[in-house]
Amino acid sequence: MKREEMLRRVHERGEKPWDIVVIGGGATGAGVAVDAATRGYDVLLLEREDFGKGTSSRSTKLVHGGVRYLEQGNVSLVMEALKERGLLRQNAPHLVHDLPFVVPNYSWWEAPFYGIGMKIYDLLASKYSFGKSKILSREETLERLPTIEQDGLRGGVVYHDGQFDDTRLLTHLIMTAADHGATVLNYASVVELRKDADGFVDGVTFEDRESGKRTVVNAQAVVNATGIFTDEVRRMAEPEVKSMIAPSQGIHLVLERSFLKGDTAIMVPHTSDGRVMFAIPWHNHTVVGTTDTPITEASYEPKPYEEEIEFVLETAGQYLSRKPTRKDIQSIYVGIRPLVKAPSSDEAGGQTKTSALSRDHTIHIDGSGLLTIVGGKWTTYRYMAEDCVNHAATLGKLADAACATTNLHVHGYYEDSDKLGELSVYGSDAEAILALARNSAELGELLHPALPYLKAEIVWAAREEMSRTIDDALSRRTRALLLNAAAAIESAPATAQLLAKELGRDEAWQAEQVKEFRAMAQQYLPVI
Repeated sequence: MKREEMLRRVHERGEKPWDIVVIGGGATGAGVAVDAATRGYDVLLLEREDFGKGTSSRSTKLVHGGVRYLEQGNVSLVMEALKERGLLRQNAPHLVHDLPFVVPNYSWWEAPFYGIGMKIYDLLASKYSFGKSKILSREETLERLPTIEQDGLRGGVVYHDGQFDDTRLLTHLIMTAADHGATVLNYASVVELRKDADGFVDGVTFEDRESGKRTVVNAQAVVNATGIFTDEVRRMAEPEVKSMIAPSQGIHLVLERSFLKGDTAIMVPHTSDGRVMFAIPWHNHTVVGTTDTPITEASYEPKPYEEEIEFVLETAGQYLSRKPTRKDIQSIYVGIRPLVKAPSSDEAGGQTKTSALSRDHTIHIDGSGLLTIVGGKWTTYRYMAEDCVNHAATLGKLADAACATTNLHVHGYYEDSDKLGELSVYGSDAEAILALARNSAELGELLHPALPYLKAEIVWAAREEMSRTIDDALSRRTRALLLNAAAAIESAPATAQLLAKELGRDEAWQAEQVKEFRAMAQQYLPVI
């Protein structure tokens, strides 16, 4: 993927309409671009920041059916998610793998209660099962979770779900779309929705944020896949439309691996804020979260509330034998869920508790003909995209073409990726990165002793994955900022130097990049 090549395609196309223009480069937008491109449609995807800058890079890192939705009675969503979970592991085995979870039992009734629930979960998974659930004795629970709080522990229930690296999958989805002919651009901000004589949206004007140049593109259909910024885009076409989104903030704390030894995660079904709490092993660290706090405004860099940090620490401390403190936090990351408002809520009405809002996706076509897709979850991105493109094809009067993503290998597909070690998430691209490292002593070095990333990965991100900034490289192409914020901040100058060489930037650009990244990254560190 070369950004210059993508821009050239846009300019060479001129006034000829694209079949589908997608606004938004998160999980939903990337999924739509892949689906549309593999059907043979001409697709342009525009993202005003970097791919996955918002919600899609800040998940709990799980590909799951959603045990809590089963309790809410949303069986159809659970079945849909379990099927999509299975397809994701089938199509991206280098990125999705099985992760056993234990629900620890401290009361006599919990084992039979959760045991029955997990058997139903197994049944709904059917042929897409990741493994069978089982009731564990106290000893079996401790064998799987040696750092669990032992006082009062009776046993547990083990079940299986999936885990992934969210923006590594997102990057590979963007690359998959490009592999199949889609044109994709980051740092391309849509500043206007254009309309025909009848008032229907028939294109957009976007600004290349690197050059400042504005370009008009025409489209048979325009898809709004901007997640938490959905209403902002809808108001470009119709300023008076009512809000669809009830944003909710969730935080995760990243701790040392020693807090959760072994390869099993903990799932707490009920916390005081009504959410599930997870403690999961991820990239040789422990991730604990999440909260559910209604908020009024969406932003790319939401800040954690002090009460959220205290809540996660306190709840985690109830289940871990070693109680985590602020000094143990290596990074705090915050995500905003683009939840669709309940039908009963209105602009002035009472707030529906966000933990109770549906995670189903919604497709909405405004009076202007703008197609919006919002809601859903990472696990169901492929099904959401299929549904969206079906609607977009009808709306844009495109030739019928069947969805081709059910058995489509995601870029990087590699069946035995474990043997690639730290580079396993790159799948089939890992060998090219290793070649960079072999051909240069410098690129074979670690970026930082506390991080698992080679300098070659920064170069690869710039050359092949459209990484344009330190933030792109350390937050999303690698996960340095999320794993260890202090180490990422220390890595900023070296990262800037590597990027500058690849992108042809000067020392002033490097200095400004380091300054901006350090200022942004401070909020990932706890106040002690």
